[in-house]
Amino acid sequence: MDDKTNYTLVGAFVLGLGAALVAGVLWLAAGLGSGRQAMDSHQAVIRESVSGLSVDAPVKYLGVDVGKVSYIGIDPANPQQVRLRFLIARGTPIQQDSEAVLKTQGLTGIAHVELNGGSASAPPLRPGPDGAPPTIPFKLSLGARLENVLGSVLANVDRVSNNLNAMFDADNQRAVKVTLADISSVAHALAAQKPALQAGMADAARTAKLAARAAEQLAPTLDRLSASAEAVERMADAAREASVRGGAAADAAGASAQQLSGETLPEITRLMAELAALSASLRRLSEQTTQSPNSLLLGAPPPQPGPGESAPR
Repeated sequence: MDDKTNYTLVGAFVLGLGAALVAGVLWLAAGLGSGRQAMDSHQAVIRESVSGLSVDAPVKYLGVDVGKVSYIGIDPANPQQVRLRFLIARGTPIQQDSEAVLKTQGLTGIAHVELNGGSASAPPLRPGPDGAPPTIPFKLSLGARLENVLGSVLANVDRVSNNLNAMFDADNQRAVKVTLADISSVAHALAAQKPALQAGMADAARTAKLAARAAEQLAPTLDRLSASAEAVERMADAAREASVRGGAAADAAGASAQQLSGETLPEITRLMAELAALSASLRRLSEQTTQSPNSLLLGAPPPQPGPGESAPR
Protein backbone atom coordinates (compact mmCIF):
# COMPACT_ATOMS: atom_id res chain seq x y z
CA MET A 1 0.00 0.00 0.00
CA ASP A 2 1.38 3.38 -1.06
CA ASP A 3 1.30 5.93 1.79
CA LYS A 4 2.79 8.75 -0.27
CA THR A 5 0.44 11.74 -0.76
CA ASN A 6 0.11 13.31 -4.20
CA TYR A 7 0.54 16.99 -3.32
CA THR A 8 -0.03 18.00 -6.91
CA LEU A 9 -3.56 16.65 -6.85
CA VAL A 10 -4.23 18.22 -3.47
CA GLY A 11 -3.00 21.61 -4.69
CA ALA A 12 -5.05 21.38 -7.83
CA PHE A 13 -8.14 20.51 -5.81
CA VAL A 14 -7.62 23.44 -3.45
CA LEU A 15 -7.10 25.87 -6.32
CA GLY A 16 -10.19 24.58 -8.10
CA LEU A 17 -12.28 24.86 -4.96
CA GLY A 18 -11.03 28.41 -4.34
CA ALA A 19 -11.82 29.43 -7.89
CA ALA A 20 -15.30 27.97 -7.56
CA LEU A 21 -15.86 29.90 -4.34
CA VAL A 22 -14.67 33.15 -5.91
CA ALA A 23 -16.90 32.58 -8.93
CA GLY A 24 -19.88 31.88 -6.67
CA VAL A 25 -19.28 35.01 -4.64
CA LEU A 26 -18.99 37.14 -7.77
CA TRP A 27 -22.13 35.58 -9.17
CA LEU A 28 -24.05 36.25 -5.98
CA ALA A 29 -22.72 39.80 -5.79
CA ALA A 30 -23.77 40.45 -9.37
CA GLY A 31 -27.23 39.03 -8.67
CA LEU A 32 -27.67 41.15 -5.56
CA GLY A 33 -26.35 44.27 -7.25
CA SER A 34 -28.79 43.97 -10.10
CA GLY A 35 -31.75 44.08 -7.65
CA ARG A 36 -30.37 46.89 -5.39
CA GLN A 37 -32.31 50.18 -5.36
CA ALA A 38 -30.54 53.41 -6.31
CA MET A 39 -29.77 55.68 -3.33
CA ASP A 40 -29.33 59.46 -3.11
CA SER A 41 -27.13 61.24 -0.60
CA HIS A 42 -28.66 63.79 1.81
CA GLN A 43 -27.30 65.57 4.85
CA ALA A 44 -28.51 67.35 7.98
CA VAL A 45 -27.00 69.46 10.74
CA ILE A 46 -28.37 69.15 14.28
CA ARG A 47 -27.76 70.95 17.59
CA GLU A 48 -28.29 68.13 20.04
CA SER A 49 -26.63 64.97 21.24
CA VAL A 50 -26.76 61.97 18.87
CA SER A 51 -26.29 59.47 21.68
CA GLY A 52 -27.77 56.12 20.59
CA LEU A 53 -27.42 56.90 16.85
CA SER A 54 -24.85 54.93 14.88
CA VAL A 55 -23.76 54.50 11.30
CA ASP A 56 -26.17 52.27 9.35
CA ALA A 57 -28.99 53.30 11.70
CA PRO A 58 -32.27 53.30 9.78
CA VAL A 59 -33.77 56.40 8.20
CA LYS A 60 -37.57 56.23 8.14
CA TYR A 61 -40.11 58.23 6.16
CA LEU A 62 -43.37 58.30 8.14
CA GLY A 63 -42.30 55.04 9.77
CA VAL A 64 -41.20 53.32 6.49
CA ASP A 65 -37.51 52.38 6.06
CA VAL A 66 -36.16 54.44 3.16
CA GLY A 67 -32.43 54.53 3.90
CA LYS A 68 -29.69 54.57 6.48
CA VAL A 69 -27.19 56.83 8.20
CA SER A 70 -23.88 56.84 6.33
CA TYR A 71 -21.83 59.38 8.31
CA ILE A 72 -21.80 60.95 11.80
CA GLY A 73 -19.29 63.66 12.68
CA ILE A 74 -18.68 67.05 14.27
CA ASP A 75 -19.48 69.97 11.97
CA PRO A 76 -16.15 71.65 11.07
CA ALA A 77 -17.87 75.05 10.75
CA ASN A 78 -19.41 74.86 14.26
CA PRO A 79 -18.20 72.42 16.93
CA GLN A 80 -21.57 72.75 18.72
CA GLN A 81 -23.30 70.99 15.82
CA VAL A 82 -23.28 67.43 14.49
CA ARG A 83 -23.32 66.74 10.77
CA LEU A 84 -25.14 63.64 9.50
CA ARG A 85 -25.26 62.10 6.05
CA PHE A 86 -27.93 59.71 4.82
CA LEU A 87 -28.39 57.37 1.90
CA ILE A 88 -32.07 57.57 1.00
CA ALA A 89 -33.89 55.59 -1.68
CA ARG A 90 -34.28 57.57 -4.87
CA GLY A 91 -37.84 58.78 -5.38
CA THR A 92 -38.57 59.38 -1.71
CA PRO A 93 -40.76 62.55 -1.67
CA ILE A 94 -38.58 64.87 0.41
CA GLN A 95 -39.86 68.46 0.11
CA GLN A 96 -38.23 71.74 1.05
CA ASP A 97 -40.38 71.93 4.20
CA SER A 98 -39.67 68.32 5.22
CA GLU A 99 -37.95 67.90 8.57
CA ALA A 100 -35.75 65.25 10.14
CA VAL A 101 -36.00 64.41 13.83
CA LEU A 102 -34.06 62.05 16.06
CA LYS A 103 -36.21 59.39 17.72
CA THR A 104 -35.36 56.79 20.33
CA GLN A 105 -36.92 53.34 20.39
CA GLY A 106 -38.41 52.67 23.81
CA LEU A 107 -36.06 51.95 26.68
CA THR A 108 -33.27 50.48 24.55
CA GLY A 109 -31.81 53.88 23.71
CA ILE A 110 -31.29 52.91 20.07
CA ALA A 111 -32.00 55.93 17.89
CA HIS A 112 -33.00 56.39 14.27
CA VAL A 113 -33.83 59.32 12.01
CA GLU A 114 -37.49 60.01 11.20
CA LEU A 115 -38.54 62.14 8.19
CA ASN A 116 -41.92 63.83 7.81
CA GLY A 117 -43.52 64.41 4.46
CA GLY A 118 -44.02 68.17 4.53
CA SER A 119 -46.76 69.78 2.45
CA ALA A 120 -47.77 68.45 -0.96
CA SER A 121 -47.56 71.90 -2.56
CA ALA A 122 -43.94 72.51 -1.50
CA PRO A 123 -41.21 72.08 -4.15
CA PRO A 124 -38.81 69.12 -3.85
CA LEU A 125 -35.52 69.53 -2.01
CA ARG A 126 -32.65 70.34 -4.37
CA PRO A 127 -28.86 69.90 -4.05
CA GLY A 128 -26.75 72.86 -2.98
CA PRO A 129 -25.24 75.32 -5.51
CA ASP A 130 -21.79 73.74 -5.13
CA GLY A 131 -23.10 70.25 -5.78
CA ALA A 132 -23.37 69.45 -2.06
CA PRO A 133 -26.06 66.94 -1.07
CA PRO A 134 -29.48 68.42 -0.23
CA THR A 135 -29.66 69.57 3.39
CA ILE A 136 -32.76 68.45 5.29
CA PRO A 137 -33.83 70.84 8.09
CA PHE A 138 -33.50 69.17 11.48
CA LYS A 139 -36.02 69.57 14.29
CA LEU A 140 -35.18 69.11 17.96
CA SER A 141 -36.25 65.76 19.30
CA LEU A 142 -38.84 65.37 22.03
CA GLY A 143 -36.13 64.56 24.55
CA ALA A 144 -34.17 67.70 23.66
CA ARG A 145 -37.26 69.87 23.92
CA LEU A 146 -38.15 68.35 27.29
CA GLU A 147 -34.59 68.88 28.44
CA ASN A 148 -34.75 72.55 27.44
CA VAL A 149 -38.09 73.00 29.21
CA LEU A 150 -36.87 71.23 32.33
CA GLY A 151 -33.71 73.32 32.27
CA SER A 152 -35.77 76.51 32.16
CA VAL A 153 -38.06 75.26 34.95
CA LEU A 154 -35.13 74.28 37.14
CA ALA A 155 -33.47 77.65 36.53
CA ASN A 156 -36.68 79.41 37.58
CA VAL A 157 -37.00 77.21 40.66
CA ASP A 158 -33.40 77.93 41.58
CA ARG A 159 -33.96 81.67 41.15
CA VAL A 160 -37.12 81.56 43.30
CA SER A 161 -35.27 79.58 45.95
CA ASN A 162 -32.46 82.14 46.02
CA ASN A 163 -34.99 84.97 46.32
CA LEU A 164 -36.74 83.19 49.19
CA ASN A 165 -33.43 82.63 50.94
CA ALA A 166 -32.56 86.30 50.52
CA MET A 167 -36.03 87.28 51.76
CA PHE A 168 -35.84 85.17 54.90
CA ASP A 169 -32.32 86.00 55.99
CA ALA A 170 -31.54 86.85 59.62
CA ASP A 171 -32.30 90.57 59.29
CA ASN A 172 -35.63 90.00 57.58
CA GLN A 173 -36.57 87.35 60.12
CA ARG A 174 -35.97 89.83 62.92
CA ALA A 175 -38.01 92.46 61.07
CA VAL A 176 -40.86 89.97 60.63
CA LYS A 177 -40.75 89.14 64.33
CA VAL A 178 -40.90 92.84 65.25
CA THR A 179 -43.80 93.38 62.85
CA LEU A 180 -45.70 90.44 64.30
CA ALA A 181 -45.12 91.80 67.81
CA ASP A 182 -46.43 95.22 66.75
CA ILE A 183 -49.49 93.61 65.19
CA SER A 184 -50.10 91.71 68.41
CA SER A 185 -49.83 94.95 70.44
CA VAL A 186 -52.29 96.69 68.13
CA ALA A 187 -54.69 93.76 68.41
CA HIS A 188 -54.52 93.90 72.22
CA ALA A 189 -55.09 97.67 72.17
CA LEU A 190 -58.10 97.27 69.92
CA ALA A 191 -59.46 94.54 72.17
CA ALA A 192 -59.13 96.89 75.14
CA GLN A 193 -61.05 99.59 73.25
CA LYS A 194 -63.79 97.21 72.18
CA PRO A 195 -66.63 99.00 74.07
CA ALA A 196 -65.61 102.38 72.63
CA LEU A 197 -65.41 100.90 69.16
CA GLN A 198 -68.85 99.35 69.54
CA ALA A 199 -70.27 102.69 70.71
CA GLY A 200 -68.61 104.47 67.77
CA MET A 201 -70.02 101.94 65.36
CA ALA A 202 -73.49 102.42 66.85
CA ASP A 203 -73.14 106.22 66.51
CA ALA A 204 -72.00 105.77 62.92
CA ALA A 205 -75.06 103.61 62.22
CA ARG A 206 -77.38 106.26 63.71
CA THR A 207 -75.62 108.98 61.70
CA ALA A 208 -76.08 106.94 58.54
CA LYS A 209 -79.78 106.54 59.27
CA LEU A 210 -80.17 110.29 59.90
CA ALA A 211 -78.33 111.04 56.69
CA ALA A 212 -80.64 108.70 54.81
CA ARG A 213 -83.74 110.43 56.23
CA ALA A 214 -82.25 113.85 55.44
CA ALA A 215 -81.61 112.73 51.90
CA GLU A 216 -85.22 111.59 51.60
CA GLN A 217 -86.42 114.99 52.87
CA LEU A 218 -84.07 116.88 50.58
CA ALA A 219 -85.29 115.04 47.50
CA PRO A 220 -88.52 117.14 47.07
CA THR A 221 -86.57 120.34 47.72
CA LEU A 222 -84.07 119.41 45.07
CA ASP A 223 -86.93 118.68 42.67
CA ARG A 224 -88.43 122.14 43.35
CA LEU A 225 -85.02 123.76 42.87
CA SER A 226 -84.69 121.94 39.60
CA ALA A 227 -88.14 123.13 38.47
CA SER A 228 -87.24 126.72 39.54
CA ALA A 229 -84.02 126.53 37.60
CA GLU A 230 -85.93 125.40 34.52
CA ALA A 231 -88.40 128.28 34.95
CA VAL A 232 -85.54 130.78 35.26
CA GLU A 233 -83.99 129.33 32.16
CA ARG A 234 -87.27 129.72 30.28
CA MET A 235 -87.54 133.35 31.46
CA ALA A 236 -84.00 134.00 30.29
CA ASP A 237 -84.85 132.54 26.90
CA ALA A 238 -87.98 134.74 26.68
CA ALA A 239 -85.96 137.85 27.66
CA ARG A 240 -83.36 137.00 25.07
CA GLU A 241 -86.05 136.65 22.39
CA ALA A 242 -87.63 139.97 23.46
CA SER A 243 -84.24 141.63 23.27
CA VAL A 244 -83.78 140.26 19.78
CA ARG A 245 -87.23 141.57 18.75
CA GLY A 246 -86.48 144.99 20.36
CA GLY A 247 -83.24 145.19 18.43
CA ALA A 248 -85.09 144.45 15.20
CA ALA A 249 -87.68 147.18 16.00
CA ALA A 250 -84.90 149.67 16.77
CA ASP A 251 -83.26 148.83 13.48
CA ALA A 252 -86.59 149.41 11.65
CA ALA A 253 -87.13 152.76 13.47
CA GLY A 254 -83.64 153.86 12.55
CA ALA A 255 -84.29 153.01 8.91
CA SER A 256 -87.59 155.00 9.01
CA ALA A 257 -85.88 157.99 10.60
CA GLN A 258 -83.15 157.86 7.99
CA GLN A 259 -85.78 157.77 5.22
CA LEU A 260 -87.64 160.69 6.88
CA SER A 261 -84.51 162.81 7.09
CA GLY A 262 -83.47 161.95 3.56
CA GLU A 263 -86.75 162.32 1.66
CA THR A 264 -89.55 163.95 3.73
CA LEU A 265 -87.63 166.81 5.39
CA PRO A 266 -86.48 168.41 2.10
CA GLU A 267 -90.08 168.35 0.84
CA ILE A 268 -91.30 169.96 4.06
CA THR A 269 -88.60 172.64 3.71
CA ARG A 270 -89.68 173.51 0.18
CA LEU A 271 -93.36 173.57 1.27
CA MET A 272 -92.54 175.95 4.13
CA ALA A 273 -90.69 178.25 1.69
CA GLU A 274 -93.64 178.31 -0.66
CA LEU A 275 -96.01 179.00 2.26
CA ALA A 276 -93.81 181.89 3.32
CA ALA A 277 -93.85 183.34 -0.21
CA LEU A 278 -97.64 182.96 -0.40
CA SER A 279 -98.03 184.63 2.98
CA ALA A 280 -95.94 187.57 1.79
CA SER A 281 -98.04 187.90 -1.37
CA LEU A 282 -101.24 187.84 0.67
CA ARG A 283 -99.87 190.51 3.02
CA ARG A 284 -98.99 192.81 0.11
CA LEU A 285 -102.43 192.21 -1.43
CA SER A 286 -104.09 193.08 1.88
CA GLU A 287 -102.06 196.26 2.24
CA GLN A 288 -102.83 197.29 -1.36
CA THR A 289 -106.56 196.67 -0.85
CA THR A 290 -106.52 198.68 2.33
CA GLN A 291 -104.86 201.64 0.60
CA SER A 292 -106.88 201.44 -2.64
CA PRO A 293 -110.05 199.33 -2.45
CA ASN A 294 -110.88 199.98 -6.13
CA SER A 295 -107.66 198.37 -7.15
CA LEU A 296 -109.47 195.03 -7.11
CA LEU A 297 -111.57 196.37 -10.06
CA LEU A 298 -109.28 198.91 -11.73
CA GLY A 299 -106.03 197.28 -11.02
CA ALA A 300 -103.05 198.67 -9.28
CA PRO A 301 -102.56 202.49 -9.53
CA PRO A 302 -99.70 203.67 -11.70
CA PRO A 303 -96.54 204.43 -9.95
CA GLN A 304 -95.68 208.02 -8.89
CA PRO A 305 -93.58 209.88 -11.51
CA GLY A 306 -90.02 210.39 -10.73
CA PRO A 307 -88.14 213.64 -10.71
CA GLY A 308 -88.42 215.42 -14.08
CA GLU A 309 -91.25 213.15 -15.24
CA SER A 310 -94.79 214.30 -15.93
CA ALA A 311 -97.81 212.46 -14.78
CA PRO A 312 -99.62 210.60 -17.51
CA ARG A 313 -102.91 211.99 -18.71
